[in-house]
Amino acid sequence: METQQFRDRRPDALGDLRVLPDDFLCAILELLSPPDLARLACVSSVMYMLCNEEPLWMNQCLKVGGLLEYKGSWKKTTLHRQNIYPKNEETCRKPLQFDGFYSFFLYRRWYRCFTTLNSFSLDSRDLERKKDLTLDEFHSEYDGKKPVLLTEMAETWPARTKWTIDQLLLNYGDVTLGISQRSSKKITMKFKDYVSYMKLQHDEDPLYVFDDKFGEAAPALLEDYNVPHLFQEDFFDVLDHDQRPSFRWLIIGPERSGASWHVDPALTSAWNTLLSGRKRWALYPPGRVPAGVTVHVNEEDGDVNIESPTSLQWWLDIYPQLADHDKPLECTQLPGETIFVPSGWWHCVLNLETTIAITQNFVNASNFEFVCLDMAPGHHHKGVSRAGLLAVQDKGFGNVENNAFLETNSFNFPDMTRKEKRLKHVEPGKEPSRYGSSWHAKDEFSEAHSNLWKQKFSYDIDLLSTFLEEDRDHYNSIWSASNSIGQREMREWLHKLWITKPAMRQLIWKGAQIALNVDRWYACMLEICACHNLPSPMDDEKLPVGTGSNPVFLVSDYVIKIYAEGGLESAIHGLGTELEFYDLLHKAKSPLIDHVPEILASGILVYESGRYRTFRWEGKGVPDVIVNCNLIKGECVEVCFPFGVWSKIQFVLKKSGSVSCTRIWPYIVTKRCKGNIFAHLRDTLSDDDVLHLASFLGDQLRNLHLLPLPHFQHTIHSEVNNLSLARTFNSLVESSKTSATNASARAVSEGFNIPLEWELVIADLDIRKKNIKNRLVQWGDPIPGLLIENVEEYLPRDLTMFLDLIMDNDGLYKVCESPTWIHSDIMDDNIHMEPCLPMHRFGEDAPHASVIANGKLDSSNGERGLRKWHPTHILDFSNLSIGDPLYDLIPIYLDVFRGDAYLLKKLLESYKLPLAGRIADLDAFCWGPVDNQKKLKRISYRAMCYCILHEENVLGAIFSLWKELRTAKSWEEVEEVVWGELNDYQSSD
Repeated sequence: METQQFRDRRPDALGDLRVLPDDFLCAILELLSPPDLARLACVSSVMYMLCNEEPLWMNQCLKVGGLLEYKGSWKKTTLHRQNIYPKNEETCRKPLQFDGFYSFFLYRRWYRCFTTLNSFSLDSRDLERKKDLTLDEFHSEYDGKKPVLLTEMAETWPARTKWTIDQLLLNYGDVTLGISQRSSKKITMKFKDYVSYMKLQHDEDPLYVFDDKFGEAAPALLEDYNVPHLFQEDFFDVLDHDQRPSFRWLIIGPERSGASWHVDPALTSAWNTLLSGRKRWALYPPGRVPAGVTVHVNEEDGDVNIESPTSLQWWLDIYPQLADHDKPLECTQLPGETIFVPSGWWHCVLNLETTIAITQNFVNASNFEFVCLDMAPGHHHKGVSRAGLLAVQDKGFGNVENNAFLETNSFNFPDMTRKEKRLKHVEPGKEPSRYGSSWHAKDEFSEAHSNLWKQKFSYDIDLLSTFLEEDRDHYNSIWSASNSIGQREMREWLHKLWITKPAMRQLIWKGAQIALNVDRWYACMLEICACHNLPSPMDDEKLPVGTGSNPVFLVSDYVIKIYAEGGLESAIHGLGTELEFYDLLHKAKSPLIDHVPEILASGILVYESGRYRTFRWEGKGVPDVIVNCNLIKGECVEVCFPFGVWSKIQFVLKKSGSVSCTRIWPYIVTKRCKGNIFAHLRDTLSDDDVLHLASFLGDQLRNLHLLPLPHFQHTIHSEVNNLSLARTFNSLVESSKTSATNASARAVSEGFNIPLEWELVIADLDIRKKNIKNRLVQWGDPIPGLLIENVEEYLPRDLTMFLDLIMDNDGLYKVCESPTWIHSDIMDDNIHMEPCLPMHRFGEDAPHASVIANGKLDSSNGERGLRKWHPTHILDFSNLSIGDPLYDLIPIYLDVFRGDAYLLKKLLESYKLPLAGRIADLDAFCWGPVDNQKKLKRISYRAMCYCILHEENVLGAIFSLWKELRTAKSWEEVEEVVWGELNDYQSSD
């Protein structure tokens, strides 16, 4: 019987688009919205088929993020999540079928979705297996050297029998777990829904449970296993639980799921114990990038991004093409077995059947320096750590040309072209994305090249450290988004290690040299001590403390702060403003002076001719060492405090880059306070301690905001003044286009009398408002996307609306309140407390409360404790500025009080000053509709706007504290929940 021939639909159905390969067309479709896909599916039969592909709808669904419930297909799930699925699902037509269309790309994808993995039962080259090891054997043979499979480490765990799908479903079916997938959005599922998904899905890269918070969601699971004795040393243990990076994960996944090629975060080591099922592992040594993988390292901040095919795709499409000598180290992990993966090793995991596993990452003595290296700013060393010498081919070897490990001439074979060196496996029609620097593995390495790799690249900390950029400064460099912990947490971690592990100080010092340039700052501190006859530091005092954004040393009864953040101009303004502020405190005889550390010395440190020298400076005049740096104009030299707060604001408004602080550092020496900072005491304080702290902060904010401002030098800021005044006038003219004539706009502008001090403040806010939506998009989760879209509508058209205006006798609107000093950074590490004898409970009208883990007061139960600590000092005034006093409530409420409204109320009872004056009833022409005028009278509105416009990611803190607001539909809803308490506030002054 003759076979029926079908004509090819593709040319007619796609028209001019037929020249595009199918993978490229599918990539374009992923950029469209569901309504757009529905319209495009009606265009032709081929578009109908492409627009109904399940992988396409899977990507559409995962873009949304949040709690997921699978509905049997990804298209149904997506439409349900977006509330656009028909109410009567039975009325939906069955998918249409078409002949005459063939796509090798779609066929391969379909094959990967439905293939079974029974053939992956044998190992071609087995990983070394051991029953057990002593600690000495592990450290001498494997730790930091090579992976090993341990076969009997989990035999006594309850998890060996309790962790089955059925048993976990019975006990934890309603527990919500984190899901791993290729999406920037966080996806969660209830475990019962995930099990349902596993049974129904046919995905090429199935979702799998990869949850680092399972211990909080289901604490009983932590009792079912123990950290094996070989891996119990973990340097991150010294950090508080909320500070330490993610380190343990529950992993559950169906057949075909797994982890694509990667190196574990921060170059940590890891162990992984399998409880049920089978896993296929492939591993390469450090620096050996697997074929088909691209390493991207951002040259600006060192952020590392790995571009890799899925685990299944790599095993099916790339692995069979490798020569024997290029194949990875392999093994099939069986239930009860534990694999150890050393620092820096590439690995890829494929689940051959439904698996359940537990894994933890750790830092110990063998990988500590590598972790510090990975945290250090810069990008070259990160590229070399992951891509070996591929990362520096074509880029030169810099200061490592004479290193014994490297012979650059022999490395560059004459028959190995530049194109070959950078070749990677790419499917037809795909090109590697261009993101910073990229280093690619070849599809095939000749045996000679493979041997050369082993000879020339050594995963050695001394070699890798040579690729650190000498001019990089830990305190002035952008922190990589891929780093496991933040900049301050990193510094605090090293300081805690220094104090708690004195026997390992030689190792810790090496790590601090790599990550902090600690030897430079230590030399600076020694010079300052010698200049001011301070005692030499003890061993405990050699490392800077972790808090703050500048190097700070605690030496005997003294605190030495070296201004480094932001470059020289920023640093000199930081010290100049602080010194000006202390001078005003004394002149005004402010009570605040008793609650700020006493200044004992200040000056400028200079490195020249191979040695450090100090020059004393009290903030007045321009020191000779600074004159040649051209930081300030000639007419400003005669100002009493030329680098005071008004000059600082002008510097901020210039938006120009600061002079690099590579050889000149301002410094200050203050008297060391007794006791400890609030950040270290939070969980030990009694209820009365916390209530007294709230009152103390209200008192000191009052003292700060009542302090007179320094004399405003109009001549210094003439350029800024003109720009700022032009901004106000232009804004009013813009509003006149829709509201009135230009003549009317000029009349309104003439009716305003806004002091130049306020103009500078508003100009600074205007800069932040200009690209507000883009900034919020960059911050991303947990800020809801809907609110980001509506942010510009929520903010006032003109920020002068924030000012408290009244009409004077001449009919002119003027500001009734002056701006004030604002600290702007009163957080838990800038509040100092001292121990005290038990005292009477704070206030008989205070509710019974107990401080819970998140720092909020729970007034429903618990007994109030007697006071054990009392606040004494507010620290670090280098971020001082001038502005709206309301601004100072933001860090206190969100960071110190953790969103506790009762503590905010207690603070305001002591503060007593007005937070909003009399906003004039201006006509609609100026301020817009009546609704706009009403919201401007809400203190909560102004506070919420300041949160949005804040230079730090304050919104991230808000949506972390109030998780229920992640589903908020409007900014007004967020405003009411977070700041509604302010609208009931009435000052007593």
